[in-house]
Amino acid sequence: MSTAREPKLVIAIDGPSGAGKSSTSHLVAERLGCAYLDTGSMYRALAVWCSDRGIDAADAQAVIDAARDLPMTVSPSSTDFAIALDGADVTARLHLPEVSGMVSGYAGIRDARNALNEKMREIIAQAGRIVAEGRDITTVVAPDADLRILLQADAARRIARREAELNGAADTTTVTEQVVGRDAKDAASSQFETPAPGVVLIDSTELTLEEVVEKVIDLVPEQLRWPEEH
Repeated sequence: MSTAREPKLVIAIDGPSGAGKSSTSHLVAERLGCAYLDTGSMYRALAVWCSDRGIDAADAQAVIDAARDLPMTVSPSSTDFAIALDGADVTARLHLPEVSGMVSGYAGIRDARNALNEKMREIIAQAGRIVAEGRDITTVVAPDADLRILLQADAARRIARREAELNGAADTTTVTEQVVGRDAKDAASSQFETPAPGVVLIDSTELTLEEVVEKVIDLVPEQLRWPEEH
């Protein structure tokens, strides 16, 4: 929570799969003393909840009802971000291949997105100082954020980064589908390929993670950058 000694700060970061949103957001949040919110994991949690209960993505109304009543608890931390459903920690399940393969079907339902967007706004408002990343974050969820960034990289570099993260757990064809295919599906319900007015574009293709983090921090207004005691 923010205090009188900690100026409120909201940073919103969007971009395609593999552009470095999560790694960048984690480090920026840690260095600026902010909470961290992975909004994509909230959509994944909805997919897990529905799948476990036999709710197919084709049943839009059932998914919408599930999203509105979702018993989800989010712990927005830069070091131990976690999501629980009905009290059970599901964080470790959220990035399994089977969840990655089905999440777009659930996340593409507009009214389900609207319900989760409201939950995201509540978390952001309560945190005070937060770095939030994910689809629609710069335009729909937090259009009034102090800093809004669209992080991009070319497809080949994004695929290579995801392969490195998976450390051989998936072949190039599978990774390409996860990265490029997922973006194509998400583009049907979210605009993240070009920056909206007021959103800063950072191309990370030829940048190291540290260089991207420094660029983001340099963009934060000085008076919002550090708590007074820093």
